[in-house]
Amino acid sequence: METLINSTSIGNIIITAGSVILLLVLIKLFAWEQLTGIFTAREEKIANDVDGAEAARKEAEALAAKRQEELAGARTEATQIIDDAKETGKIQEVKILAEAREEASRLKAKANQDIEQSKAEALSSVKGDVADLTVLLAEKIMTANLDKEAQSNLIDSYLDKLGDA
Repeated sequence: METLINSTSIGNIIITAGSVILLLVLIKLFAWEQLTGIFTAREEKIANDVDGAEAARKEAEALAAKRQEELAGARTEATQIIDDAKETGKIQEVKILAEAREEASRLKAKANQDIEQSKAEALSSVKGDVADLTVLLAEKIMTANLDKEAQSNLIDSYLDKLGDA
């Protein structure tokens, strides 16, 4: 029996080894290129995915850098706009103040002119009043026969009244 077991075992080993070799030969003839093609395609796909991910990462970094640069540019532009607005405001302030001073000066000159005109009118009115008073005084002097001392007193009192007016 021992021989039977040994011979069966050896026979099984030979049949199994032959089957494995036959299977390897059949795989090599019919399926090996397809299997290696699948592995090669998978390897290429993985390499392409890695390269694509690396390219996407670089593009994302470039976009982030560009965004930072544009943000810095926008800040610079905003600062420039603010500075320009401040400068324009100062120029407007100076212009408005100059116009206000000019307007005040013009109003002051007009007021002085009005004062001078009123003064001239008042002086003219006073001259008219003086002329009227002079005529009245002359009438009084003519109607009254006065001696020299009375006439002198009348003229002095008239001049005193003119000084008070």
